[in-house]
Amino acid sequence: MKYPIGIQTFNRIRENGYVYVDKTALIHQLVSRGSIYFLSRPRRFGKSLMISTLEAYYKGRKELFEGLAIAGLEKDWFQYPVFHIDFNGDNFAKEGVLEAAIEGYLGNWEDMYGKNPNYTTPGTRFIELLRRASEKTGRRAVVLVDEYDKPILDVLDTPLEEENRNTLKAFYSTFKGADKYLQFVMLTGVTKFSQVSVFSGFNQPKDISMDPRYEALCGITGEEMEHYFHEPISELAEKDECTYEEMKERLRAQYDGYHFSENMLDIYNPFSILNAFDSLQIRDYWFASGTPTYLVRLLQHSNEQINELVGQYYDASLFADYKADVERPLPMIYQSGYLTIKDYDKYTHSYLLDFPNDEVRRGFLSLLASDYFKIHGVSVSSWLISSIRLLNAGKTDAFRDSFTAFLSGIPYDSHDSTKTPELTEKHFQYTFYLILRLIGVYCLRIEQTQSRGRVDCILETPQYIYIFEFKLDGSADEALRQIEEKGYARPYLADKRKTVCTGVVFSSQTRTISEWKEVR
Repeated sequence: MKYPIGIQTFNRIRENGYVYVDKTALIHQLVSRGSIYFLSRPRRFGKSLMISTLEAYYKGRKELFEGLAIAGLEKDWFQYPVFHIDFNGDNFAKEGVLEAAIEGYLGNWEDMYGKNPNYTTPGTRFIELLRRASEKTGRRAVVLVDEYDKPILDVLDTPLEEENRNTLKAFYSTFKGADKYLQFVMLTGVTKFSQVSVFSGFNQPKDISMDPRYEALCGITGEEMEHYFHEPISELAEKDECTYEEMKERLRAQYDGYHFSENMLDIYNPFSILNAFDSLQIRDYWFASGTPTYLVRLLQHSNEQINELVGQYYDASLFADYKADVERPLPMIYQSGYLTIKDYDKYTHSYLLDFPNDEVRRGFLSLLASDYFKIHGVSVSSWLISSIRLLNAGKTDAFRDSFTAFLSGIPYDSHDSTKTPELTEKHFQYTFYLILRLIGVYCLRIEQTQSRGRVDCILETPQYIYIFEFKLDGSADEALRQIEEKGYARPYLADKRKTVCTGVVFSSQTRTISEWKEVR
């Protein structure tokens, strides 16, 4: 089986025998029901392949669709003039790059359809091109814009942001005046910027980002996994010496978990799953393919912390629509794929947001931890691997010493944590949140609610159940007494694993562990 790693061109996939997950029934439904669309999906989620598929369809490439669902649905294979704009390739962090990219597209199209010297601005030139193409071919034009928002994301929270935004706004406003020349328009991107920023003056596209009918337009569903990839799943299971069902569960935990509507249809990350099948190794492919530094900048700018954003219910207006405001990082984090819908409450019409899977949780938190702790000469990932091995073996003394040394390496003024008692406690809580979420490769419950109280942390490994109670400038005996009085260990009395109750005290003076006691 040939996997199209790094290949986003539909005709190349079809002509060279790469595996293709058939999305053409949805493509046909899309083009039959509307004409101007916008779709938001995380990066490397198949948006470019979808745009390429639409381009082949509108160019009448019937031969490429033989054997696919659309072959039995489409009767008329007309050829339309297609204007394909792809902002994937350039780095727009330098002044003038966006203008040059637009000028390059306009110049190439004017070579094909002619140029009218009376029109000199990018917007008016584009309208004239659409008119000329429509008249020359006898059919209205198709406009496909891939990653329309990259010129803004590249310069987010920098002096160039407003300039690039205004350039795009002027260019996209073309579509309103060119409506009679347009057959179909599709824009894709990671984020949806509001009408007042980019889409002002533009005939508003239908946003299908959370439309249940199109939630599987990009990505791979569980049903598609079974249909197309039974063989590589079996190969991975054989290699890792586990059953087929066990391997399916491992792949699900690592790469599945994206939801794009209230229907909660599970969607796998296509980039990661194809890489895993191609290399026969389960690794963090998607996160390693690009560092979301702009998200870290947003969190720093807004003074938000990820523990205050995850595991909460939100109205869709608070995360699905994005107003370009660096004070509100939640929409960007969601639309970039680092959080996803995990539950829908139909009574309040609200959505629970959390990390989609292990790959994203581990990668994003590692990035945040590296930035937050700023420990020079210490690899957070290496320390975590060592910590997991120690906890799995029950070597809590060694883990305590390692943990204390790790905390001691955090700069004294990390994130203004020493200015007030409130900030000190918040820093303490966030520090333990990041570390424990990162360590939690096994079952981890933070602030787990029980009948008589809320446990700070429960970490389960194959051999041990660790129950942690944390105190700031308190005593370990006080923490252990709370575990005992509240009966935090009672739910595990019948469990065959060993239970370890641990009281940990964090000192506001030394910014590290001052006391650690445990009861086994």
